[in-house]
Amino acid sequence: MYNKVIMVGNLTRDIELRYLPSGSAIAKSAIATSYKYKSATGEQKDEVCFLDFNIFGRSAEVANQYLKKGSKVLLEGRLVFEQWTAQDGSTRSRHSLRVDAMKMLDSKGASDMTGDTQGYTPQEAYNSPASISYDEPSHDSYGGMNNSQPKQKIEQRIPEIDIDEDEIPF
Repeated sequence: MYNKVIMVGNLTRDIELRYLPSGSAIAKSAIATSYKYKSATGEQKDEVCFLDFNIFGRSAEVANQYLKKGSKVLLEGRLVFEQWTAQDGSTRSRHSLRVDAMKMLDSKGASDMTGDTQGYTPQEAYNSPASISYDEPSHDSYGGMNNSQPKQKIEQRIPEIDIDEDEIPF
């Protein structure tokens, strides 16, 4: 089975940092993303998704230090189903995101945060240049490697992510 979620959005509240008895940090917050589309009648519609998330370890401490309500962030992780018993005795449940990787997408000028971990653009968030070129080895007619032929340059285009500020409701 495969369970992987990648979300880009804004934090709906400040990071809540706690420490487990083992000394490991855990950060909790929520992210909001939006999707714009036109209905069958041609009316512009907004679909907003809110999702709680948890970050563990050093990443939790970094998130607490640099992120605040409204910060733009890319989160990558997996969905988990949480169940608990409320104070009134009822059983409660929800899905949340257990974050494996986090990228801060706010630019230095867009917030009052400080530190060298700011200034990511969506392109840098994926750690991918706009185009990657590499040498492809040539093969002889028998399927073996032939290093005497000149190497060919192959260029791979990776699309940029264009995030419209108006699409995120925060």
